[in-house]
Amino acid sequence: SSLLFLYSLQERMHKLLKVYELLGGEEDIVSPTNELIKEGSILKLSAKSGMTQDRYLILFNDRLLYCVPKLRLIGQKFSVRARIDVDGMELKDSSSSLNLPRTFLVRGKQRSLELQARTDEDKKDWIQAIQATITRHEQTLETCRLINLSHKEEDQTPPSSPNTDLGKRAPTPIREKEVTMCMRCQEPFHSITKRRHHCKACGHVVCGKCSEFRARLSYDNNRTNRVCIECFTALHGSSGYQQQTPQRRRSILEKQASVVAENSIICSFLHYMEKGGKSWQKAWFVIPENEPLVLYIYGAPQDVKAQRSIPLIGFELGAPDTSDRVERRHTFKISQSHLSLYFSAETEELQRRWAAILGQAGRGLECLPPHCILETEEECQASETA
Repeated sequence: SSLLFLYSLQERMHKLLKVYELLGGEEDIVSPTNELIKEGSILKLSAKSGMTQDRYLILFNDRLLYCVPKLRLIGQKFSVRARIDVDGMELKDSSSSLNLPRTFLVRGKQRSLELQARTDEDKKDWIQAIQATITRHEQTLETCRLINLSHKEEDQTPPSSPNTDLGKRAPTPIREKEVTMCMRCQEPFHSITKRRHHCKACGHVVCGKCSEFRARLSYDNNRTNRVCIECFTALHGSSGYQQQTPQRRRSILEKQASVVAENSIICSFLHYMEKGGKSWQKAWFVIPENEPLVLYIYGAPQDVKAQRSIPLIGFELGAPDTSDRVERRHTFKISQSHLSLYFSAETEELQRRWAAILGQAGRGLECLPPHCILETEEECQASETA
């Protein structure tokens, strides 16, 4: 048995040395306590553009290395971009929430990564490997805790508050293209006069004015980072910043799109145009479960305020007239008095479901919520170019 142990240890050290060479000695990994679990290529989803980038993951029993390839024929092949401890790591299958195939989210104290595998099998292997590593680490910690309990009583600690991890754990950033307005002041973004910024504490997309604050974040080795008003106040207390804006009455449109969509009868992108309009506009439409007779229109799926709400009772559903000269596919309209709104869905199935729900709502009938329909920007663009 001792020979088998020595052989196993030798094999483990040999694998660690190979990875050590791939990284050009950047990472101190050659140790009898370290174990290589899995390595391989992966795609990283950019929070800024949503585009995929070639990356390389190396999973050990205590950390995950997120690496970028170096274009060299010999020597160092990868450079470490981020190190994420297994301790405190969380794993989530994000295919359904992002509506992108083969995606999953790794969230750690130092950073959060939205990743996409090249195949379904590859995704399954990565999720199983990471989850097994997390589980084994937690079991090891629990064993150590039980051993300590045998020597002394367990310290009692109060339950953590919702903001316990703020600044201690890297946030999952909201994608910039999923918002059209600042998630704090709700002012619309503009490519020149009002640009988008990420709060490094909570990950929300905010404007320059709402993110002109700086705070030291422990997950980034206490370096100073750009943060929003709310996070600055939470990290420094009310003494750090006294907000001068007066209390105002909350608008009925101030419902965050992503929160409403989680509990909705139906939600998706649609193109729409009001009668007499000159061009179609693309927007995110939601009918909430708790307001089944109201249609909310958002600029994007993560906006914190709707552009418009339309009470649906009294609207009649119909097909556009030939005189309307509607030049899009899968169209339908709702009309009431002098107001007519034209809609265009990306698929016939989406058109059918919206028409059925809007028709019932117009008659004052509440629909039983089916599964929420979610279409991402990427899916819509794909169907437009198909």
